[in-house]
Amino acid sequence: MTPVLAAAVAALLGDLATWRGLVDTVLPLYARNTLVLAALVAVGTAAIGTGAAWLVTMYRFPGSRVFEVILVLPLAFPAYVLAYAYTDLLSHPGAVQSTLRTVTGWGPRDYWFPNIRSLPGAALMLICVYYPYVYLLARAAFLQQSASAYLAARTLGRGPWAAFREVSLPMARPGIAAGVLLAVMETIADYGTVAHFNVRTFSTGIYQAWFAMQDRAAAAQLALCLLGFALLLAVVERIQRGQAKSFGRGGLMTSGREPLAGWRGLAAAALCALPVTIGFLLPVVVLASMARDSGQSLADPRYLRFVANSLTLAGTAALVTVAGAVAVGFRARSRPGRQSRALLLGAGLGYAVPGGVIAVGLLVPFAGLDNLIDAWARARFGVSTGLIFTGTIGLLVLAYLVRFMAVALNAFDAGLATVSPRVDAVARTLGRGPVGVLAAVHLPILKGSLLTAILIVFVDTLKELPATMIMRPFDFDTLAVQAHRLASDERLAAAAVPSLVIAGIGLLPVILICRAIAGQRPAAPAPDGLSAE
Repeated sequence: MTPVLAAAVAALLGDLATWRGLVDTVLPLYARNTLVLAALVAVGTAAIGTGAAWLVTMYRFPGSRVFEVILVLPLAFPAYVLAYAYTDLLSHPGAVQSTLRTVTGWGPRDYWFPNIRSLPGAALMLICVYYPYVYLLARAAFLQQSASAYLAARTLGRGPWAAFREVSLPMARPGIAAGVLLAVMETIADYGTVAHFNVRTFSTGIYQAWFAMQDRAAAAQLALCLLGFALLLAVVERIQRGQAKSFGRGGLMTSGREPLAGWRGLAAAALCALPVTIGFLLPVVVLASMARDSGQSLADPRYLRFVANSLTLAGTAALVTVAGAVAVGFRARSRPGRQSRALLLGAGLGYAVPGGVIAVGLLVPFAGLDNLIDAWARARFGVSTGLIFTGTIGLLVLAYLVRFMAVALNAFDAGLATVSPRVDAVARTLGRGPVGVLAAVHLPILKGSLLTAILIVFVDTLKELPATMIMRPFDFDTLAVQAHRLASDERLAAAAVPSLVIAGIGLLPVILICRAIAGQRPAAPAPDGLSAE
């Protein structure tokens, strides 16, 4: 909560002239672009994620078993990496337009081609990366629904589409809405993609105000606007989650899947293949080709330093964040009450707060503290202490802790929910204290959940860009920062090397998710008389 309050206080204490200047100049543009981008991503992820989840859950078609797993793969990519790949592929000197001019003989002004570096282009990149959030939650919702309502609709003459639209889709709405809201929150927090495509949003405005304009008041006020939008989404998500109902478990999982033959099966396979191809396969091919011709090598000492910096930050942040999640989660279990609920709420709020807001919220108070210490040291001892907290790895790790605590906490809580409170009571009667119960009982049982949490936070930290760009120590660049810097200089081929490394490491948690999905396949045959016709 501290970064949120600090950003709000800094914004409210800022010069009103600065605020009026923002309102008269850039604020309407930032608000419009952010809202339009969020709306496009919401519609796109909902359509692709829900449609793909329904197809692989309810139908058998060529490759359906494979698609139910690989549809998650685009999660391995940061959206800004896709932006670099498609800029190289679809720009004027790129392979697509060059081939088009060669085949047709057209000149540069003889044809029209959509500009990928635009707001719709940024929305497409974000949709390709974030639709798996909706796919995962929608598929889980479909698998957990009772089959009786859907089968009753089919028996009464409803076709597959009508039964899906009128029965299954309304029951899965809470899960779908949660996935869409998660994708939208990630969208408004994105910096790398919109900055590369020159789409001016609140995220790019915060960074520009902080560095280009050197106006911390403007940065804090823009951060407060973005924070308000993010918190509104978090409240909406919490309300819709509270209204969610359970409709029974295992119904569709045991009812089997209907076969799709002929052109219907091929069409279903093509629809599932399209987002995977655009969001994973094609970018891998393009980035690999770019990296091969870039002249860059990971064996170069400079790149080895980027890798070491990235791994150091990500590893430290993962361990610290998961340790914090264990402490917060176990306190809430062992000492339930109002304070524990407030602590959980505050810890889980960070994921709804964009990295740029957290960076501003931490830098403002700690910079003030550094100045106070320096002024006191000058007055008392005649020496300058310089910056003690600002621009350090410790403060950057604290930003990651705030940002990703909710991710680790959710993984820990999910594992802890499988441990009966009776186990705690037995351990306490055998003489174990609270710490002893955690060390001897919970941690050994939750090794899998904690490992998953560590991997997810590790990869999220590796991909995080806004907070890292603003808060990193001087001359301490990471793979994400290096990729963004090279892309900003239009050196896209060179940016492919760190981008591929980030995506490669990002495959680790995605593989874990894929393995979990593979264990949730519907197995029983479809009821007689219900075909896809």
